[in-house]
Amino acid sequence: MPTRQRRGESAWAAPLMRSASAGAAFRPNRLLKQMLVLGLGFATSGLAAAAIAQTPAAPAASPVAQSGPPSPATPRETPRSGAAKPGDPLAAIDWLATPAPDAGLPGTVLLEPPVAGSARRPEVTVTPLASLVAPIGLVKPASTGLPVDLWRGSNAEALATLLASVPVRKSPAMQSLMFTLLLSETRPPVEGGERLLLARLDRLMDLGAPDPAQALAEQAGPTRSKARFKRWFDATLLTGDEQQACSALQDRPHLAPDYASRIFCAARLGDWPTAALLLEAAHALDLVDSRQLDLLDRFLNPDVFEDAPPLRAPKSPDPLTFRLYETIGERRPTSNLPRAFAAADLRDIAGWKAQLEAAERLTRIGALNPNHLLGLYTERSPAASGGIWDRVAALQRFETALETGSAEAVSKTLPKVWRAMQTAQIETAFADLFADQLARIPLDGQAANLAWRIRLLAPTYETASHSPPPSQGRSAFVAAVAQGVPTQELARNGVEQAIAAAFAADSAAPRKLQRLLDNGQLGESILRAMQLFAQGADGNLGDLTDALATFRAVGLEDTARRAALQLLLLDHR
Repeated sequence: MPTRQRRGESAWAAPLMRSASAGAAFRPNRLLKQMLVLGLGFATSGLAAAAIAQTPAAPAASPVAQSGPPSPATPRETPRSGAAKPGDPLAAIDWLATPAPDAGLPGTVLLEPPVAGSARRPEVTVTPLASLVAPIGLVKPASTGLPVDLWRGSNAEALATLLASVPVRKSPAMQSLMFTLLLSETRPPVEGGERLLLARLDRLMDLGAPDPAQALAEQAGPTRSKARFKRWFDATLLTGDEQQACSALQDRPHLAPDYASRIFCAARLGDWPTAALLLEAAHALDLVDSRQLDLLDRFLNPDVFEDAPPLRAPKSPDPLTFRLYETIGERRPTSNLPRAFAAADLRDIAGWKAQLEAAERLTRIGALNPNHLLGLYTERSPAASGGIWDRVAALQRFETALETGSAEAVSKTLPKVWRAMQTAQIETAFADLFADQLARIPLDGQAANLAWRIRLLAPTYETASHSPPPSQGRSAFVAAVAQGVPTQELARNGVEQAIAAAFAADSAAPRKLQRLLDNGQLGESILRAMQLFAQGADGNLGDLTDALATFRAVGLEDTARRAALQLLLLDHR
């Protein structure tokens, strides 16, 4: 760039100017002379050529002044262009002495060869600015089924508000859809793309998923703005990967969210003198809150505070404060903290009970793979009884019964483990884990009815719907929903009637959402439909019909069916 070139030139010229201004004797050596000639020659070449061209020709020498008579036998030689004559001063560069062409042009005009008349004009391609923005996401559109321009045409601020406010706690289907929207590889709007990215990161943290938030921030470039780095740094503190974030902060201190993070990272990277110096500066200049200063003091000087009483625990710590308490050996429980902190309990440094409770909490919101929960449940034998230990024991006995293949053993253990899963509100995770195995066990009676309903909560719900147990209660309507053909004749209450209306042949998205779809605002229409579903699940049956009809209109048939099935089968919600 031109700026860098000017800086490079001044780098060697400035010392010479300072020496001259100070009155110092300036005697450049031969190498420096050559550098000056080469450096200044390019700048003065045009002036030199012009001066040579305008110099009048020297008058012919008088015969009297000649040292001897001319020799007619010797032909007159024409001097070569640029060749030095006897007595002329030597030029450092040959072409400085070459006369300029006598074309009557100013010295700034470039004398280029003529352009060929047969040259083709370059082809101009018009590309929308939106298509030049790189898509951001962890899951390819081919896997999610959502287009890369999902957010096209919508206002970024409105999208950010929807992402932050759409409730998904009561519906596992809505949780899954929200994670799909957040993690799908999509192109941000031309205007407000940064706002939308930050909203995606914030909602992932709110849902208790710091690992995906960290990965999404890393893909987008966490050091491109201070706001991105803040979210990335908080996520790494909870996942235990703060080493790379601290290394980035060391190279770019201006990204630091606060002064305490610089002190922590300096110590985390082993630079204890810098950390101590920053801490003293924070003390002297009052740059950090007094409580956090006390915490940092104990972090940097554990031997001094070895016998000191524990610090008072804050009610709402940020990730850095939480991590500092953990580092000084005063780890705080995460049960009363935001969900993202529960991810910190999944590490090996937490006890088994804390890991189990955190896993159940994250599974309840859809932020944890059910296989991770199963691994923790079966890691060892229960240490006590009551509460979570009863759930662990019930699941272990049920899994043992499944392995034996005994229908009698499964029939005895299934009701108890199902009640335990209902208490923890992780029924869909249990269904995902064991639905296929239950389908292979020949059960009868109440156990068969229960196993069938569990299978309807799994991804293979449609297969299960074709082999229902003897009709009892809502079995016929539930099976019809799983197949996508519920009718008003089968509906027995208002909720079922609202669901049947959404699956009718003439159902369509409501007018306000259809306008968004007509404008290509697919992502916003899905978010607003999710809002309607939450209101419908709370009793507004018209919104329930509109939400399910919208999901089906945009191709989210599986989401519509699973959401309806969960609404019917998970009564406690």
